[in-house]
Amino acid sequence: MISQFFVLSQRGDNIVFRDYRGEVQKGSAEIFFRKVKFWKEDGDGDAPPIFNVDGVNYFHVKVAGLLFVATTRVNVSPSLVLELLQRIARVIKDYLGVLNEDSLRKNFVLVYELLDEVIDFGYVETTSTEVLKSYVFNEPIVVDVARLPSLGPAGIFMQGTKRMPGTAVTKSVVANEPGGRKREEIFVDIIEKISVTFSSSGYILTSEIDGTIQMKSYLTGNPEIRLALNDDLSIGRGGRSIYDYGSSYGSGAVILDDCNFHESVHLDSFEDDRTLTLVPPDGEFPVMNYRMTQEFKPPFRINTLIEEAGPLKAEVILKVRAEFSSSITANTILVQMPLPTYTTRVSFELEPGAVGNTTDFKEANKRLEWGLKKIVGGSEHTLRAKLTFSQESHGNIVKESGPVSMTFTIPMYNASRLQVKYLQIAKKAKNDNLYRWVRYVTQANSYVARL
Repeated sequence: MISQFFVLSQRGDNIVFRDYRGEVQKGSAEIFFRKVKFWKEDGDGDAPPIFNVDGVNYFHVKVAGLLFVATTRVNVSPSLVLELLQRIARVIKDYLGVLNEDSLRKNFVLVYELLDEVIDFGYVETTSTEVLKSYVFNEPIVVDVARLPSLGPAGIFMQGTKRMPGTAVTKSVVANEPGGRKREEIFVDIIEKISVTFSSSGYILTSEIDGTIQMKSYLTGNPEIRLALNDDLSIGRGGRSIYDYGSSYGSGAVILDDCNFHESVHLDSFEDDRTLTLVPPDGEFPVMNYRMTQEFKPPFRINTLIEEAGPLKAEVILKVRAEFSSSITANTILVQMPLPTYTTRVSFELEPGAVGNTTDFKEANKRLEWGLKKIVGGSEHTLRAKLTFSQESHGNIVKESGPVSMTFTIPMYNASRLQVKYLQIAKKAKNDNLYRWVRYVTQANSYVARL
């Protein structure tokens, strides 16, 4: 099915490489990275996940800053190969605990052992962490979590006084605690990626949520789990449309367009009380994927004003307002806005007392960038940018600019209001020191405001 598999760093260094069939020439990793780095089709856009160079099909996904790549000369299902790359990344993370360049280099023997069990002569054998435990015997070398970025898997979830252990979800599923103790822990994440398009007057044109309930289990004995969701959860477009703009933790029906479940999930009582029953496999896996187009309250409002300030000058005013509760904080916000192609210089003016803001004008692609370290719910932030042009505008500056796009991460917030009401572990022994954690996070998939 696939000829080669390799993992590249952001610099293009070849960290892991395995040639299964010998059908693709040597140097394919260098050819791939050069093509991705200097991709010129459609302007300055990123390379697509699949492309062909000299008869070789290249498939790649980016996970934790690393490029996971597969090559083949035959015509295979693109979705199958991309899903395989995601699953390989997930299996490696399950075994190493932390997925980054340092952990891969320190555990390259274990990684190659995993790859030899997952793929045989280019064909997939298994991607189950639980099954692989019977065939993989190398122990992972632990990477110092203190060296990880503060906004890593655990850092972004620190909200007020509620903090989870910093290393809780960055440990291998096959490693025991010091002294040989086995941890009894289970973590559930509700991760939602939202897509919203606003009109020039601020009305919502399109809105969609792609969500997943992700679980990572460290439980021994494979106990049965019961996961209860909202009682008023409806699936299918037959449900009534509502326009309740309550908080993410408020009441109101949750209507999903469609969803699918992991193979370990039993739906015997789902129709009656919205409870999922499952025996979780080892490692990280998606319990449920869902999609929702029911109208929801967007977490941010973006207002843009462009005014001419002279024959060769103009001023842009960007305002971002957080529409969620003041107890919630958004992280790693980036606002981008394409400017007229004849823009030569941009000077920025931030509001008084602004902290953790960055501004930049990307002259190569004529784009304004405004970064904010964090935004507290209910607050409003403003940026003024003074533009200098190389020629007079003969058209409408507004039409030659925009649209404004925004990326962000909001821990402990979910736009769909889908909630985990409770999580029960059956047959739990009295001496178990069980740790459970349910987290919510919302990220921007496509958040665009037209001018």
